[in-house]
Amino acid sequence: MLLSPHRRLAAGAGAALVAALAGTLVPAAPAAAQAPARTTAQAQAPDPAPAPDMAGVTAALNAALANGAPGAMARYSGPEGVRSRTAGVQDRTTGEAMDVRSRFRIGSVSKTFSTVVLLQLVDEGRLELDAPVDRYLPGLLPDERVTVRHLLTHRSGLADYTDPMFERTVPGFEAVRNRVFTYQELVDLSLALPRTTEPGVSYKYSNTNFVVVGMLIEKLTGRPVADAYQRRVIKPLKLRGTSYVHPDTRIAGPHVHGYLHPDEAGAPLVDSTEQTVSWAQSAGAVISTAADLDTFMSALMRGRLLSPAMLDAMTTVTPTDPARTRFYGLGLRRYDLSCGAQVYGHTGTVQGFYTYAFATRDGRRSVAALANTSNHGAANTALGGVLEAAFCGAPKTATATKPAAPSASSAPAVRSPESAPSATDRPAERDLPERH
Repeated sequence: MLLSPHRRLAAGAGAALVAALAGTLVPAAPAAAQAPARTTAQAQAPDPAPAPDMAGVTAALNAALANGAPGAMARYSGPEGVRSRTAGVQDRTTGEAMDVRSRFRIGSVSKTFSTVVLLQLVDEGRLELDAPVDRYLPGLLPDERVTVRHLLTHRSGLADYTDPMFERTVPGFEAVRNRVFTYQELVDLSLALPRTTEPGVSYKYSNTNFVVVGMLIEKLTGRPVADAYQRRVIKPLKLRGTSYVHPDTRIAGPHVHGYLHPDEAGAPLVDSTEQTVSWAQSAGAVISTAADLDTFMSALMRGRLLSPAMLDAMTTVTPTDPARTRFYGLGLRRYDLSCGAQVYGHTGTVQGFYTYAFATRDGRRSVAALANTSNHGAANTALGGVLEAAFCGAPKTATATKPAAPSASSAPAVRSPESAPSATDRPAERDLPERH
């Protein structure tokens, strides 16, 4: 039986102390062939997995810097312990080095927090996934066919109001930096736009869906969404660096500064750290740390936040790309990597911050990564390389069947010839409109 929110177990993988890589890592196990999604029972059995390639993680962070990010960080947690890497600065004014313990805005990773809360309410019998949204929020949407599941899978057809809002990146941001919206105002912005698809027909990412999720949470609990996050996720898992402070503009304690790239080439970066994030709210306004995100994703995958039935529903995914390496479930992405690993989590973009937070299906290994910029997709794509390095391990060296290298000492490391296509082989997915 699912425990009450106050008694759910905290995840054991959230170590607070970050340590540098030391000693010799265990040898990498052979990569498994790419396989279809496993059942919950199958996912509980520990699989041999390669040790994280921390040199590769560092290379991904440095690539993010080379593509416009002032700083970047990554934290891996697994059977080998906690490993972290940082690069660059978290404050361009003071020159303060990036610190993996610092707080930052996690953008659309907030959608997974919101989904967990809503699915707990389903577990408690307070709403049904396949019921019309209008059953719970009468008259909100003009189409009674839109269900709760459609919201969580981005198949509602509700247009994303952020497309016109941030058509011009910096002016759009400055217009809403200190503004406080109601949920209804954001939904009205969406309903003024043409729908993107008929309900249930196809996937189309839209922040509007999770604004409505926030409205459902508040209607069913009778409390602000901040209270639901606190009581149902943050407190049970002891996520001491995680908060939802909307509409306060500040990030308390040591934190990363975010830097927004203007649309105009060569224009100076804009410090976008302080903002209400009222334009996103339950779709993207949570603040957290790398350690807390590792704890959250691991706990979620280990079944500490949802019943087995709800976790299975959340991790039942459909493809979102023709290559079938990226998938979406209920408020949750699945990425299929070159070594056959399947990892679950979410990406996040909010002005000045790119975030990745992913874990294996058994919750034994997790990674959280950040680059403190946005509107510069090459940095986001580079940061995604952390997933390959952390979950697939070091690339294999060239074999005798490959063309001979000029010398043994200079032979490049390459993925094995049979490696499958990876979700990180292509440009990063965009959670907000971007010009670069």
